[in-house]
Amino acid sequence: MRKLTLTLALALSASPALAASGPFFSLGNTNFIVLLAFLLFLAVLVYFKIPGLLGGMLDKRAEGIRDELDEARKLREEAQSLLASYERKQREVEDQAQRIVAHAKEEAKIAAEQAKAELQKSIARRVAAAEDQIASAQTAAVKEVRDRAAAVAIAAARDVIAKQMTAAEGNKLIDAAISEVGAKLH
Repeated sequence: MRKLTLTLALALSASPALAASGPFFSLGNTNFIVLLAFLLFLAVLVYFKIPGLLGGMLDKRAEGIRDELDEARKLREEAQSLLASYERKQREVEDQAQRIVAHAKEEAKIAAEQAKAELQKSIARRVAAAEDQIASAQTAAVKEVRDRAAAVAIAAARDVIAKQMTAAEGNKLIDAAISEVGAKLH
């Protein structure tokens, strides 16, 4: 209501209304007629409560905007919490991936050391086997040389004894050997 009074006061104090010729409050004055139409228009607006409806509509719209802002704020907070959650999960996954990589490197290092140790053991076994084969071959060669030397010595001794021995001496040696064997057996 206060606004209506202020509007009327401003309308009455308008300079064009004062500048019109003749009496202001006459139906012949167009400014007066326009003022009456305007006041009638305002009265109709007030009678049908248009300012209240407009205010209500504006309030309703402001409330709708406020609700949308609140909803947008909630959605933003949810999005921020979801983003923080995903960032935290991403950091956890990165940390886990780094731990897995470090563990894999450590296992690879251990496996390489084990393979190196096994290779050294294998080489040592092969060297030992080769040394055993060499020793065995050496022993076999020494035995063969001894056997050959013994066979050559026996053959040479047989030849020497056969050339130096007579039949009587041979019979004497055979008899001595038989008696010696007989004594050892009884």
